[in-house]
Amino acid sequence: MITMTASAFNFGLLIEAEDLVPYLGHEKLRIVDLSRASVYEQLHIPHALHLQPKLLVRQEEHTMGLLPDVEGLQALIAYLNISPEHHVVAYDDEGGAWAGRLLWNLHCLGFKNTSLLNGGIHAWLGAGLPTSSDQEIFSPVSHLVPVNLEQKSEFQIGYDELHQLIENEQVQLWDCRTEDEYTGLRLAARRGGHIPGARHFEWSTALNRQNHLKLQPLPRTQQRLEQLGFDLTQPVVVYCQSHHRSGLAYILGRLLGWKIRAYDGAWSEWGNRLNSPIATGEVPS
Repeated sequence: MITMTASAFNFGLLIEAEDLVPYLGHEKLRIVDLSRASVYEQLHIPHALHLQPKLLVRQEEHTMGLLPDVEGLQALIAYLNISPEHHVVAYDDEGGAWAGRLLWNLHCLGFKNTSLLNGGIHAWLGAGLPTSSDQEIFSPVSHLVPVNLEQKSEFQIGYDELHQLIENEQVQLWDCRTEDEYTGLRLAARRGGHIPGARHFEWSTALNRQNHLKLQPLPRTQQRLEQLGFDLTQPVVVYCQSHHRSGLAYILGRLLGWKIRAYDGAWSEWGNRLNSPIATGEVPS
């Protein structure tokens, strides 16, 4: 085990695979793998802890992806076994959606020492970096990260507040689902369509499939968002079906310096509530 001070970390919200290598085994680094279990069992970044996405969400009758309650968040922190001095680097095998969702959960409970590994396991393998199939055993930390939800509203928005903002036309909305979900052609709730006024930019559009699922250059993504009518100087709310895909969209917004909140009730809540206003039809060009 390498022993260094936590100040050795100088990671931003997005980190490249090569920049992580010198810190493998650092006692204050927690690498979290949100890939499928079958992938993790075969290979993962050395010292990575596997996390099942089900630990990131709370389900109600018609809502699939809510932020866990305090007890659920405390269980997540206990599983991650992190202190306030730790730094969390998250990755997955899908381009960053589940990894981004983990970071959003941590931001909501007041923990900001977080980074997304650009491209996840695909970029790691593409760079020819070492892997392991061993399951790491970590010593319990002496003091866990406390769950503090005082700043949660900076990152999350609920149904009632969002409904009021839409009625008053005081919010810009980013729908990052597929085009068929947005138009209502594909039904994933009682009703199909999108929240009125939402602009469509599918989350995976920001990924470069020819470059190990790394993010497209941020200026390119910003330009496309602005072409669609988004104003990056004004706050935005992002949503998908269950705040899984919008986990990456949330990180993108933060990387672009955007004041972004996620609607974790998402379409599974909005589309299942029969009194929610909805819109259908073609995606504006």
